[in-house]
Amino acid sequence: MVGFCRRSMPGSPPVDIDEFWHLIEHSARHRPNEARLRWLEQQLVRRSAEEIIDFQSWILEARRKVDTHLMWGAAIVLYLVGGSDSFWYFQMWLVGLGRETFERVAADPDTLADVPEVQRFLTMQRDRITRTDDDWPELEFLSYVAPKAWEKVTGTESAALFDALEARGHVLYGMPHPTDEDWDPGDDEQAARRVPRSYRFIREFYGRA
Repeated sequence: MVGFCRRSMPGSPPVDIDEFWHLIEHSARHRPNEARLRWLEQQLVRRSAEEIIDFQSWILEARRKVDTHLMWGAAIVLYLVGGSDSFWYFQMWLVGLGRETFERVAADPDTLADVPEVQRFLTMQRDRITRTDDDWPELEFLSYVAPKAWEKVTGTESAALFDALEARGHVLYGMPHPTDEDWDPGDDEQAARRVPRSYRFIREFYGRA
């Protein structure tokens, strides 16, 4: 089977960390999310197979930064996620917010309460405003963009992409796999101690302070 574009288009920058975030942030100009992800895929099919591996490598690196019990707990305290599926999709939503916001919340999950997109979602939730799929703090299909582009570029199944990622030393998971200390975000004492800003914010937000 013949692939579409096996080499980068002339002048395409390598997919280093800066280019990765450039693509993510530029994609945010396209709405709704379906158009955003389609634009990203179109950019990747103009790249080489190696660059698609690069892009997905950065996705995995980003996931690792926010795949923690502390992040999960903060998101639960703020009513942003529930079980493992929603937290998995939430991680990609955080990437979609762009580099500055992502790095800030990755470094301190308790700053989630300060993110405008979080506050907007919570306002819609509290005030029972009708929400579309794009309003939810989930961006599941961002993790599928590179595999889809890979299949178009190489003419091979995406399993070959995952093999290439493992060859680079990545350990692949299909669900959250945090390794930091587990805790119970439903316990007020633990929540107030571990994510005080988020705990205080949500109580004040719903008038429970």
